[in-house]
Amino acid sequence: MSIVAERMRQVKLSPSVAARIILNRLREEGRRIIDLTIGEPDFATPAHICKAAVEAMERGETKYPLSQGTMPLRRAVANRLILDTGVTYPVDQIIVSTGAKQVLYNALMSSLEDGDEVIIPAPYWVSYPDMVELAGGTPVTLSTDAGKRYKIEPEALARAITPKTKWLMMNAPSNPSGAVYDEAELLGLAEVLRANPHVWVMTDDIYARLTFNGRPALHILQVAPGLADRILVVNGVSKAYAMTGWRIGYGAGPKDLIKAMAVVQSQSTSGACSISQAAALAALTGPQDCVTEFASSFRERRDAALAILSDAPGLNAVSPDGGFYIFPDCTALIGKTAPDGTTIKSDADLVQYILKESGVALLDGGSYGIPGTFRLSFASAIDEVREGCEAIKGLCTALAD
Repeated sequence: MSIVAERMRQVKLSPSVAARIILNRLREEGRRIIDLTIGEPDFATPAHICKAAVEAMERGETKYPLSQGTMPLRRAVANRLILDTGVTYPVDQIIVSTGAKQVLYNALMSSLEDGDEVIIPAPYWVSYPDMVELAGGTPVTLSTDAGKRYKIEPEALARAITPKTKWLMMNAPSNPSGAVYDEAELLGLAEVLRANPHVWVMTDDIYARLTFNGRPALHILQVAPGLADRILVVNGVSKAYAMTGWRIGYGAGPKDLIKAMAVVQSQSTSGACSISQAAALAALTGPQDCVTEFASSFRERRDAALAILSDAPGLNAVSPDGGFYIFPDCTALIGKTAPDGTTIKSDADLVQYILKESGVALLDGGSYGIPGTFRLSFASAIDEVREGCEAIKGLCTALAD
């Protein structure tokens, strides 16, 4: 009899974590790898943020913090959320967690009954469906396509909603597509949500400030503030401030939901690291030039990657409006043959072929809910991004009918 719970049979290791394990093994074997899988900025955490962490330690802020988050940080989050959403949240409606991922997990664990449905637009971040299943819910994939820039359409959302629907998960800019919604698109989705008052919305805004038009992504609450009583806003400092290892995320929403999430957190991690919270406070309240500089660098890398990939036969890449990923369609390459005689039968085969022949690591699009695609991160140094994209173009050119 297995010690492993039955529910774990439905859950897999995160593809990005699995990829990192494989890449580490290849490096140990002496292979040079250009890692275009990684979902974190290559920048160092800004110096003023690191300094704030050191000063917090010197002040002795090394004891257990409040489980829901320190009061100064929650107040800073509230001020940030006014800018990001237009909504004023009291501190008791804000929770700080060990990364935005824990905020999402806490919310699902707090709210889902067995069989509740969660609508997840595809392509999606790889962890969404598995987190839903771990919480006893049923993930319902809502497919989008490149022709619509991988955005949800109101009619499709309305068709996906059933009496069992509990949540819609939104992520903009999207990981992996980089899709960002404009005002008219958000108003269309808000109309569907108003017609279905039993559906709540979880907005994963972790890339919201890394956009390429000079302003943060528009939030649905900015165009439909009346939905605030059933929206959970999720964000954090990992991407915008290059603080992935500090593990600080935050959520804001209706009081009863946040209270339940705080209970879940009190019985799991008990709260986020006190020193990391001091650093996050400095990030949110200190100079914001770093965010602008990071976004500008990512735009330069995006443009460099697209300039190369646009000449790669068989690839069709939609230009992302934010984040640091490109999500090319590679269906035209499926069925082609590599010089060694290997047939490319899927996007996973293509990714393996590219890794084997050039040492360029990518993630297959099937893991993101859209087979026939792959995800390329341009969070690495621009020279590596260029070199990796040139290798991809060369290998695509070498495939034969």
